[in-house]
Amino acid sequence: MRFPLLVFWLFSLVLLLLPCLAFLAARAAGWVLGFGVSCRGFVLAAILLVAGWWLLYFYGHCIGRFRCEVRRVEIATRVPRSFRGYRIVQISDLHLDGWRGHADVLRRRVEEINALCPDLVCFTGDLVSLSAQEIEPFVPILRGIRARDGVVSVLGNHDYLPYARQLTPKERMQEVERIISTQREQLGWTLLLNEHITVARGKDSIAVLGCENHSVGVHPVIQRGNLKKAMRGTDGMTRILLTHDPSHWRAEVVGQTDIALTLSGHTHAMQLRILGYTPSSFLYPECDGLYEEGGQWLHVNIGLGGTLPMRIGATPEITLITLK
Repeated sequence: MRFPLLVFWLFSLVLLLLPCLAFLAARAAGWVLGFGVSCRGFVLAAILLVAGWWLLYFYGHCIGRFRCEVRRVEIATRVPRSFRGYRIVQISDLHLDGWRGHADVLRRRVEEINALCPDLVCFTGDLVSLSAQEIEPFVPILRGIRARDGVVSVLGNHDYLPYARQLTPKERMQEVERIISTQREQLGWTLLLNEHITVARGKDSIAVLGCENHSVGVHPVIQRGNLKKAMRGTDGMTRILLTHDPSHWRAEVVGQTDIALTLSGHTHAMQLRILGYTPSSFLYPECDGLYEEGGQWLHVNIGLGGTLPMRIGATPEITLITLK
């Protein structure tokens, strides 16, 4: 909890200092040009800025992060006849440390997922933030996710615990293995580490590929993806790729493979969206929602959880993707 509080107070201090700096600049200009400057307007601006930030933060903390919307997307792509109308639910970025004390809300999210009657559920990474222990209280809830063809998952950058500075390399490796085994053995998810599975409908089949985290954009903290390995043995099949960081799509997928659909997360839309605008668009060309180029599709899910316990406008989401 210390990090979110530090961010809150640092941002408050920045907003407080901005009018103060503006006042000092105006006063210096007044001294040079020979006019007086009152501090009253600058003090009022500082109060309004800080108060507005506090109101937004507490809304995002107490209300915004617990809302949820179902985003419904239809994608027309090359798909076998038996898979027309195939329903994929995508969820991402749970960051389970932020759900402590709110298991009832997570249980409702699982109920909402199951109510969509998915054929397949895809989780696109960042189950935890800093520790494998975050999963334990929520195993019974997450094990309740139901889909005809099961739950397929990949690891996100946080799942490799690069930000748990207190861990030695050996301890970090052990914790990551614990995250992997918990997903596979306790949750019953099919975790793909540069691998693929085949989903069949009668004589038709599609390949679901999963890459380890491969961040090649502004935040290249983990680069362990091996797309060629994941694709091996899937030639001629309709392929759906799960890869946590959307920068991987433009780096290795679009225009370089025939992968029909890529599912990513990671950005959270920076947990801030105002009038449809999110500052994460400065960092990621594809940061929120559906993108298409040359008949290849990417969907970026902005997640159900977050690294900060707040969301303003960037409402947590569950995505229902129907193949056409």
